[in-house]
Amino acid sequence: MISNDMAWYMIIVSAVLINNIVLIRFLALCSFFGVSNKLETSIGMGMAVIFVMAIASSASWILWTYLLLPFKLEFLRTAAFILVIAALVQLIEMYLRKAMPALYQAMGIYLPLITTNCAVLAVAILIIDYNLGFLNSLIYTIAVAVGYTLAIILFAGIRERINIAPIPEFLKGYPIIFITASLMSMAFLGFSHLFGL
Repeated sequence: MISNDMAWYMIIVSAVLINNIVLIRFLALCSFFGVSNKLETSIGMGMAVIFVMAIASSASWILWTYLLLPFKLEFLRTAAFILVIAALVQLIEMYLRKAMPALYQAMGIYLPLITTNCAVLAVAILIIDYNLGFLNSLIYTIAVAVGYTLAIILFAGIRERINIAPIPEFLKGYPIIFITASLMSMAFLGFSHLFGL
């Protein structure tokens, strides 16, 4: 649980390691498994998620604080946040198509899936539920996105090694990938007692 009175370094450690959005909370698994077959694609996806998550959460916090809450429109929270996220992803997709066509092609279907990436929406909702101020919300959001990026890059590096490793035929493909992801998740559980969080 994150609170507004936590120190910024505790928020970062909690979001990146202790409550990693992918390996502990099990959100954003579609892109985690889908894009992590190459290291450079994973890095690109991680950077896109950091950017989208930071902008989307900031915009969602402002929308919640200055529009939805004062006008008693709290029931529109999820719909409003999804619209903000979808608009931002469309802008990023157009930019990548023009500026970085190789990265755009490498991401394929997973770039538009950032719109439906449950981690982006979850963070926008969590910063409201945790009642964080704007600065702590931004710190938490960036830390969650960095945690996602760390997880997907580590997993991509391991998958590249697995592809050249001599493993039994019955474990090749998704079986070894799921086993590896579960071992990574258990490894991240080791961080659960840092700072008593």
